[in-house]
Order: sequence, then C-alpha cells, then structure tokens
Amino acid sequence: MNSSKPVRLARGRSGSVMNPLNTLNDAGVSIWLDDLSRERLVSGSLADLVARDRVVGVTTNPTIFAKAITSGDAYDEQIRDLAARGVGVGEALRALTTTDVRWACDVLRPVYDVTDGVDGRVSIEVDPRLAHDTEATIAEARALWWLVDRPNLFVKIPAARQGLQAIAACLAEGISINVTLIFSLARYDEVVDAFLDGMERARDAGRELSGIGSVASFFVSRVDAEADARLDKIGTAQAVELRGRLAIANARLAYQHYERVLSSPRWHALRGAGAHPQRPLWASTSVKDPAYPDTRYVTELVAPGVVNTMPEATLRAVADHGRIPVDSVRAHYDDAEQVLAGLRAVGVDYGDLVQTLEDEGVSKFDASWEQLSEQLAETLRRCPATREGN
Repeated sequence: MNSSKPVRLARGRSGSVMNPLNTLNDAGVSIWLDDLSRERLVSGSLADLVARDRVVGVTTNPTIFAKAITSGDAYDEQIRDLAARGVGVGEALRALTTTDVRWACDVLRPVYDVTDGVDGRVSIEVDPRLAHDTEATIAEARALWWLVDRPNLFVKIPAARQGLQAIAACLAEGISINVTLIFSLARYDEVVDAFLDGMERARDAGRELSGIGSVASFFVSRVDAEADARLDKIGTAQAVELRGRLAIANARLAYQHYERVLSSPRWHALRGAGAHPQRPLWASTSVKDPAYPDTRYVTELVAPGVVNTMPEATLRAVADHGRIPVDSVRAHYDDAEQVLAGLRAVGVDYGDLVQTLEDEGVSKFDASWEQLSEQLAETLRRCPATREGN
C-alpha cells in the first residue's frame, strides 16, 4: 500500500461516527500516544487505548522514560536482575527501555499488519547525548534495532545537522526512522532530502522498500511558547496580535513542503519501487499556555496522511469536546506565510527562534537522560542483589 492515508480500523468506544477520534481518523490523521511506561503495559492501558480509542502508534522520548522508570515499582524486579548481573548503567537503561518498547511493538503488531506497515509503530530514541556524533548515532540506532528486534519499531534520531547523515545511512540499511526535534522549515527540507537519499540507497542495494518506514516529527506547542515569550518582550499591539499563531502556521507550511515532495520525480520513482511516504508527525501537541484551547494543536492541524502524537490528557480532551474539521491545513498556506511575514515585521528572527528550540530540545533530552542515568546508577548500587553479591 503506497497511500499516506491510514487504513480505517474498527470504530472506537462509542461506536458512533460522531466520536471525534473516529472523525479525526476518517480525515486521514493517525492517532498516536505520546507516552509509554511499564505500568501502562502491565495494566493493559495501552492495549485498551488501541482497542477503544483509535490509538495506532506510540512515541517515547528520554523525558517520558525518565518519568516512567523513576515512578512506582514496576521496574524493580528487572532492576534487581540487572544489578545481580553487575550490568552497567548504560546497558541497564537500554534493557529497561527496549523491554518496554518491544512489548509495546507486540501490542501494536496487529495494527502494523492490517495497515501494511503504515501504522502500528513504536518509537525509541537514540541516546540524545550522541545527537552531534554521526557515527555514534548510527551505531546506537543499529544496536536498538537489533535489541528490540521488531519490524514495527521506529528508531528516533534528532534532526540536528549531524543527524542527517545518520538518518540517510540507517534508512539505507533498512532501519525505520522517526526523525525528531524538527522546528524549522529549512531543517525539514534537509530531513526530507535525507529520507529520499536513504531510500534511494536502499532501493539501489536491492532492499524491499515497503518495510522501511519513516516519519518526520515537527514540534508544535514549543514553537508558540518561544515565539510568545519574544512577542511579549516586544509588547506592541502588532506583536500581541501574533501571539499563538506561529506554531500552527509553521506546521501548515511544513505540510505544504510535504505536498511538494509528493509531486516530485524523486518521490514518484521511490513510490513506484514500493516505498511509503515519510509522513509529517505533529509532536508536542499539548498546550503550554492554559489560555489556549486544549485541543488546538490537533483540530487546527487536520490533513490527510499525517500523524498526531499526543499525551493521554490531550487525547481525552479531543475525544470529549474536539471539533474536527475535514481539513484545517491546505486552505491556509497564504495566512501562514503572512504570520511569518508579520513576525519579521515586528522584529522576531525566525531563524534564531527555531535554532534556539532545536538546541534546547536536544539539551532537555540530554538533561533527562543524564538525570535518569544518575538515579539508575544509584539504584543499582543500593540494590539488595548487589550487596548480597559483594
């Protein structure tokens, strides 16, 4: 199947076509959950979301895992086993996270099968501290791909400039990639080029392209948070009028770039060889400013063939009171361009803004991973199994 539009699955909990989650799916948006934990897997919460709430994929990141592993006791038994074996903190982190992701891949495998590999995907991120080291990123991606050992895995690689070569190289080897931390339109174009390059190399090597998947994770709410802070400092009436408008405009223009790719000769050649498109994925879709509607980064970004990954609270808000249009993107390209022009006019440097967000995104994931590593190292040292072995 070469279409970017998701396959229709069974109806959600209400069974009604008026269920907003059903309507969102029918508009061509794949609903993914931006969360994962051992507790969610053990309790059956993830399986329930898949069965009843149209969830067809899962994304994770270092911050999500840091919260999951340091909360509750769901990981205690595995941590004791790791301590008994004298495992180092890096290997322990891989063991804990890949266990969760492998389990989630198994939960989503029926979706993967029925959609011919378009959905049913679960993402795991390379160690974010490697984001600026191309060779180390490739090596880590290979290790994660091997450790999880599931065809519906996505390995997440940040879209920092040093990651672009790693993205192409991994795709060329048949490793499915979720390109994360995309904030700028220029960087998105580079990501798309890396995708096309990697898929062309895979084709030329004789690989089966239909099994190689990719999404490009374009971050949303963080853009408004940074833009609004800069606009507030400017403080003019024109600046205030632009608050809360950049994130959606930015994402809409990214979709316009995506449409251009779908009409390009390079893509048509790959599609003819069996490739699936690299779909835009809207990430960071929970609102940061409580003054904004809690569903805005879902309802304002409805378009065919996209993914929207959201935390459960946002998913529940959409299910409860989301008003889903047929398409809220393609008729608004001119408006989106005017927003960018308006920002330039009031003195907001778009290039500096998105570069700041990219740098901060990597740094925040670095910090989460470092904190988790330190906490896990201390837990391994104090584990009864370690003391008994000394």
